[in-house]
Amino acid sequence: MELPIFPLNGAVLFPGTSLPLNIFEKRYLEMVNYSLGRDRLIGMIQTDENGDLFSIGCIGKIHSFNETNDGRYLISLQGTSCFKVIKELGPDYNFRMISAELIENNQDYYAFSEDQRYSLIKKYKNYIQIKSIDLNLEEIENIETDQIIKFIAMVSPFKNIDKQALLETENSVDFYSKLLSIIDLELAGDLSDKVVN
Repeated sequence: MELPIFPLNGAVLFPGTSLPLNIFEKRYLEMVNYSLGRDRLIGMIQTDENGDLFSIGCIGKIHSFNETNDGRYLISLQGTSCFKVIKELGPDYNFRMISAELIENNQDYYAFSEDQRYSLIKKYKNYIQIKSIDLNLEEIENIETDQIIKFIAMVSPFKNIDKQALLETENSVDFYSKLLSIIDLELAGDLSDKVVN
């Protein structure tokens, strides 16, 4: 399939989640118009330190959009499935296009235990406190655990490569384990910085 892509580091979309975007650059306004005129699909993807595309991204379907008085688009993408980049297509447009292959969703439902849920929320509360993140975790505690782990992955200031590793994880059990490891590493780094200083 041919897919317009929006390379945006740090803004990782996961299947089953929503991502609000403020579109103002001319080429990305054209990308949204292209998408709205067809199937409403946009590929969200990150780039590496050399500016090359990672091989895996997530397809988002525009499920709401507003045009502002100053010509911007406020859109919301609903993550549908991951894709693999086959090749980048020629410069027929001002935005980037790729040939992509859909990755079968392996987002198996996994019933997390109450202990796992408690452990995650406790650790994440510690994380947002140490990182001084203004987030009211009580508001999301009623969300299913498999959605909380994606929410945490999306909103947390993790390294781009860590977010990419989570995106490329094939099942929710591994996603949960990897997410806890990332939080542990971030907390360990902050604590060692405080000891050194």
